[in-house]
Amino acid sequence: MRYISTRGAAPILDFEGATLAGLASDGGLYVPETWPRFTEAEIAAMAGLPYVEVAVRVCAPFTASALDEAVLRDIFTRAYGRFAHDAVVPLVQLDHRHWLLELFHGPTLAFKDVALQALGLVFERFLRASGRHITVIGATSGDTGSAAIDALAGRAGVEVFMLHPDGRVSEVQRRQMTTVLDANIHNIAIAGNFDDAQAIVKAMFNDAAFAARFPLAAVNSINWARLLFQVVYYFTSALALGAPHRRVAYAVPTGNFGDVFAGYVAAQMGLPIERLVVATNRNDILHRALTSGDYSAGTVTPTDAPSMDIQVSSNFERLLFDLSGRDAGALAAAMATFEATKTLALPRAWLDKAGLFSAARVDADEMADTMRWALAYTGQLIDPHTAIGLAAARRDDGDTPMVTLATAHPAKFPAAVAAATGVTPQLPARLADLMTRPERYDRAPARLQEIEAHIAARARPR
Repeated sequence: MRYISTRGAAPILDFEGATLAGLASDGGLYVPETWPRFTEAEIAAMAGLPYVEVAVRVCAPFTASALDEAVLRDIFTRAYGRFAHDAVVPLVQLDHRHWLLELFHGPTLAFKDVALQALGLVFERFLRASGRHITVIGATSGDTGSAAIDALAGRAGVEVFMLHPDGRVSEVQRRQMTTVLDANIHNIAIAGNFDDAQAIVKAMFNDAAFAARFPLAAVNSINWARLLFQVVYYFTSALALGAPHRRVAYAVPTGNFGDVFAGYVAAQMGLPIERLVVATNRNDILHRALTSGDYSAGTVTPTDAPSMDIQVSSNFERLLFDLSGRDAGALAAAMATFEATKTLALPRAWLDKAGLFSAARVDADEMADTMRWALAYTGQLIDPHTAIGLAAARRDDGDTPMVTLATAHPAKFPAAVAAATGVTPQLPARLADLMTRPERYDRAPARLQEIEAHIAARARPR
């Protein structure tokens, strides 16, 4: 399997190269040169298999040149052995049509664990074999940071510098990052929002002089391997609900578009997904883009669903690449326009190819109403992000099974959950002392030069 950049000017890489590179050198994102596709019989043969075995079969076509099935099996067994539920990502039925896919049973209680626990082991394997080291640079709206830090803390050959928007993540999210005191972990709270942090990270990758000094790597969903490992739970959930002989729909609370793009990948591989509902909060750039073609970034508005408080969704570029007919030149020009003006009118020909997607914007009142409904009528206490996904799912007409991705444990957002439901969710026992652990992090302005200087003073050069 070869990996190409969405903008067409970066070197073609294999799986190892794409994993360690993260962002492509031309500013684009790596994607497979072609989408592998399973037959209906091959998908049916996965029914009833343990999560690890489905993960091996789904990922093997993408990794064969770098990781064979035996190695994948070992990585996934170790990664998911840390999860608190034997099913890894269990399905919970809400009513005759609606289901929750619980993605929060990993070490940091969020869906990012599913990919990052495996990615940390992949990094370690590649680095040990080559004798290399990497400097992981990341931006987080809350959950990626904690999941990446847990997965990479103490790992040889890896230094982590994680940017988060100061005061715009929940206290639980912040403490899950800042209480990890391993020497290879560096947390930086920037005076800005997530889009500012993400823009700084992208700029560092595109700064040729800085990238020449440090072996930069990414753990955000701009990293293809990170996104690939999220494709698996679409297969396991759809299989549990009757695929490939029954179609399934998904509602996905969406910020950076990685989680829902993983569903798109699953569909390209032959999984019978009827629809992907992109659920946004008032930071609704994706809703506007998919309903009217208006891909323009506004001002980020802080909400009780901070992981969705994003106006520039990096992974949307991967979808636009396919919608453009994989015309890298056209996409590079479009993204240059967007990066210069923060606005882009999507061509009608591109939108016409996005029929797998629908979109919904959910405001704060509907989010809170959905949290109350879930508790009163199904006994489920859910977090604000999951509530946004479920609200969008409940608007959707049809009789296809509808799975809402439950992306975080409610205890990560106790104030918002308690305000809506009157119930304060408790952290699992393994995190019961989180609020009393010592913290360590630095504060910095949201400016590229200051962040680069901060990292340069601490990171190991090439």
